[in-house]
Amino acid sequence: MAKNLSNLRAPKKANVGRKRVGRGMGSGMGKTSTRGHKGQGSRSGSSLMRGFEGGQMPLHRRLPKRGFVNIFRTEYTVLNLDRFADLGVAEVKIEDYRKLGLASNKKALIKVLGSGELKKAITIHAHKFSKSAAEKIAKAGGKAIVLGGADAPAAA
Repeated sequence: MAKNLSNLRAPKKANVGRKRVGRGMGSGMGKTSTRGHKGQGSRSGSSLMRGFEGGQMPLHRRLPKRGFVNIFRTEYTVLNLDRFADLGVAEVKIEDYRKLGLASNKKALIKVLGSGELKKAITIHAHKFSKSAAEKIAKAGGKAIVLGGADAPAAA
């Protein structure tokens, strides 16, 4: 059967209104408004923390903890020199990382490591360089330009 204006229908559940809780017997939620009878969740003002297990020791407290997690750690997107060698460009600026598919977002902090070899001179702008990466870039005739971001020193 051909579709035309006379037989168009909305998809299933497209026109279903949102559940209006606490609106009496006619709402289809009845007198308890989907809260059930008695208990902690049925009381007014009840909101339980995520992962609450009814008073039982929650899983995140039952599991052992190990080591130290530094919540102030700065995360770098790590790139090796071989990634730059494959690009075939003369200069990689901070705006180019996203365009070239090297970083997932434009605010990513970039650290360049020295794995791989550079055959030709390339100027690389990044927030940090390892010693070996900086040496290999200089040896190939390029420049390693340090950007002032996070805890990086001024341009070198």
